[in-house]
Amino acid sequence: MTEGTWEKLSQVAVLGAKYDSPERQPHPKCLKGTRVDLLKFICGLLDKRDKSQIIWLHGTAGVGKSAVAFTVAERMKGLKMTEETKIETRLAGTFFFSRKHTKCSTTGHLFATLAYQLASNFPSVKNDVNKAIHETPAVLDSSESLRDQMMALFRRPLWHLQLRLRECPPSGVCC
Repeated sequence: MTEGTWEKLSQVAVLGAKYDSPERQPHPKCLKGTRVDLLKFICGLLDKRDKSQIIWLHGTAGVGKSAVAFTVAERMKGLKMTEETKIETRLAGTFFFSRKHTKCSTTGHLFATLAYQLASNFPSVKNDVNKAIHETPAVLDSSESLRDQMMALFRRPLWHLQLRLRECPPSGVCC
């Protein structure tokens, strides 16, 4: 059962939307010494465990949203949850929208993609994601309600992960 649901999820996940996808090269990145205050601010928010850790970057085309998001994602990927175990990155997942790539231009597989990355980055979440798919296979359909997809594939598994990690403070300051 577990492998079948994981296989279905891997077929639906949009791998090209991942921050470091080869499809998105060259990767936009903040140059050293640029956007220092903004990066510090974002990383400061991500270091606060009592606050929401979802940050929505917005702005007009060409202002550098993708460069900032890529730089933050790269830093989070490099930070671990605990120094002792050296496992489980602080990066849950990313989805970079793009008009150039059809699958990256719509929200249909947003949460399936994030769930796939979440379970890949945090192996302890894989069972929660598999259970959600097994209980409601239609949740992988891109026409399914975004709210239902978010709750089943991402929010509930993330909540269970949060409970498991509550005892375990993140190591390494972001910026």
